[in-house]
Amino acid sequence: MKTLAQPQSFVNEGEVGVSIGAAHYFGDLNNRAGLNRPKFAAGIFFRKQFGDYVAARLAGHYAQLGYSDIYSDNEFQRRRNLSFNTNLWELSLQGDFNFFRFVPGNPEYIFTPYVTMGIGLFNYDPYAYLDGTKYFLRPLGTEGQNTNLPDRPKAYSNMGICFPIGMGIKYNLTSNINVGFEISYRFTNTDYIDDVSTTYAGADKFTPNSPAFLLQDRSYETGTPIGTEAGRQRGFSGQRDQYVMAEVTVAFSITSYRCPKPKL
Repeated sequence: MKTLAQPQSFVNEGEVGVSIGAAHYFGDLNNRAGLNRPKFAAGIFFRKQFGDYVAARLAGHYAQLGYSDIYSDNEFQRRRNLSFNTNLWELSLQGDFNFFRFVPGNPEYIFTPYVTMGIGLFNYDPYAYLDGTKYFLRPLGTEGQNTNLPDRPKAYSNMGICFPIGMGIKYNLTSNINVGFEISYRFTNTDYIDDVSTTYAGADKFTPNSPAFLLQDRSYETGTPIGTEAGRQRGFSGQRDQYVMAEVTVAFSITSYRCPKPKL
């Protein structure tokens, strides 16, 4: 029998890329899914392709999150008058699933929508401003974490677990460059991204006029204090904080050429 030589075939091994866009927080200060305070987000990623439809992605993200009670339509929240900002760093591992065959460099397969899901770790450290001075809230124990109350846990961790789930589209712009757009929602295991979760510990648990005293209850700044005796609701611990990212992506394809097995 004679072995016939076969032409080399193009293989999409994956891609490496960057993303830029906006992030938004949802939680005790934004409990009605308002999208009125988006903040900066950016990331880098490596995607390993397994065939034309399935890929695994390792991604790192930086995002800014923040919100304030002053944006709420709820009277109690406006009087509560709490606010926060945080820088968030995230590392995630995700699976991507293309709806269509996607083969960069092949004009017949240059576009696909896709879905993505996975798990990640993130670091956060909420802070607020008081009289122009920046204070990190976690060390202050604004819900009584540093007061040795039996029903108050120790300071919450500044690390959390997230579960990204989202969808996007991508387009092969040139043989080596892909562009896309993705929206990915993050469910988390923490209720303290905003430093608000349970009830007020009571003003008597803090040193008068200390930063912790002045930041655990800021309703005094509105002129109509809400009465923050111990046990009064400050947040809602039954729901974890969440965030979403919407980003434009640019990626560079990693390709190889393989000679198919000869046909005898």
